[in-house]
Amino acid sequence: MSSPSHNHDVFKGIALLTPGGDVLYAIDANRQGRWHVHLCTAIQTLLHLPEPPFFLMPAYSATLDRWRDPRTGQLHTYAELYPPLRAYPTLLNAIFSTPGQIWTEIPWYRSNTDPLVIEQYRERFAPLWDYHAWLLSYDDWQSLQQTSTPVSPPLNTATSSTSVTNYVLRVFVSGHNRVMEGHLLRLHQFLETHFTQPYTLKVVDILKNPELAEADQVTATPTLVRITPQPTRRIVGTFSDANQLLDLLLV
Repeated sequence: MSSPSHNHDVFKGIALLTPGGDVLYAIDANRQGRWHVHLCTAIQTLLHLPEPPFFLMPAYSATLDRWRDPRTGQLHTYAELYPPLRAYPTLLNAIFSTPGQIWTEIPWYRSNTDPLVIEQYRERFAPLWDYHAWLLSYDDWQSLQQTSTPVSPPLNTATSSTSVTNYVLRVFVSGHNRVMEGHLLRLHQFLETHFTQPYTLKVVDILKNPELAEADQVTATPTLVRITPQPTRRIVGTFSDANQLLDLLLV
């Protein structure tokens, strides 16, 4: 199922980027239940890797921590990322619902990681270097794992019509800026508040992946495309009309 609506004042947000450009993230209201190692394990499962890609930590990670001063009650936020995520603050602010948040870039030497060393893993972990257009929360990954667990076939085939449908959605954007951040934030909030089906949301920048835009016949941004279930459907606009979005997804 889709993740619960993110409306926490205090939380920890973590994200892990693959060398190919996919993003897996988690929002932890308890600030101690989700770590980047969990994201590595999820990526291993998604890409059928021989082992979790722990070598991506911390150089391919981002962390946001929001806490409240117990003395003053004032809310504080600290957000940091490493150089590979330099172009991702807009997307991170959208998924963590922190519009306008400034991210501190941690230099490579602080990661104790050499990019050339990471490159040595490429042959064994080749799928990490492919781009799958994934933007997936850890909670949604767990839900997809549960719904994909093999079960005994039903005695009556008519009951198979009640099986859960996994939705694959693509949202096409053009670059990273405050306007696109707002569109992504509205869409993310809508899905987590109103949509109860398991889904994978893939963010595609048409400037970096024009071939995907052409394949899905996208001529304007932002555009949301329902890839599965078929038939393919799309909506162009600001994602502010909940009824229109539900019609796109469910009809």
